Amino acid sequence: MSHRTVDEGVVPMARHKHFTKRVSRAMRPWRWRRIPIVFGAVVALVLGISAGSAYGYFATHGSGTNSVSIGTMQTVTMATAGTPSTPLLPGGTGDVVFSVTNPNNFPVSLVGAALEAGSAITPDAGHSGCTTTDGNSAVTLNVPSGDLPVAIPANTTQPINLASAATMDLAATSNCQGATFDIPLAITAHSS
Repeated sequence: MSHRTVDEGVVPMARHKHFTKRVSRAMRPWRWRRIPIVFGAVVALVLGISAGSAYGYFATHGSGTNSVSIGTMQTVTMATAGTPSTPLLPGGTGDVVFSVTNPNNFPVSLVGAALEAGSAITPDAGHSGCTTTDGNSAVTLNVPSGDLPVAIPANTTQPINLASAATMDLAATSNCQGATFDIPLAITAHSS
């Protein structure tokens, strides 16, 4: 078997009578040696862009300003005073009727109605002798819990009816017959 030297670029093949010519790695043409370099550069570029995008996504932050104005709720008022809707009899009850005005551009809820602090329920001027024999007030106010809250639409006046909220004392004198009672109310409203 004859051998050629490796310096000639030929690799001997054992047990064959003829030699196949193989080009060694050192002798490859230039274009075949560039492919791994170009491939490596493309992979590095793709990885670099991906890493840069990921860093940019997680590392970026921003800031800004904005403003909000909060409107002031105007006072919800009583358009009419509270009065019993039917004549009261000793020991009897009657609805208390009044109107509430909502001047706001948004709806409100009437959530509370009570006797105004420091006030008393009084009969009209023609019945100033209306009293009770037991020393209690002739008429008392007890707002039923089921009557409130009441929704009041924006920019409206709405009548309110508190069922059986006025009670005449059982010991009311006959001077109370035919009397009209003014019930000074304090109301509480919240924006809906």
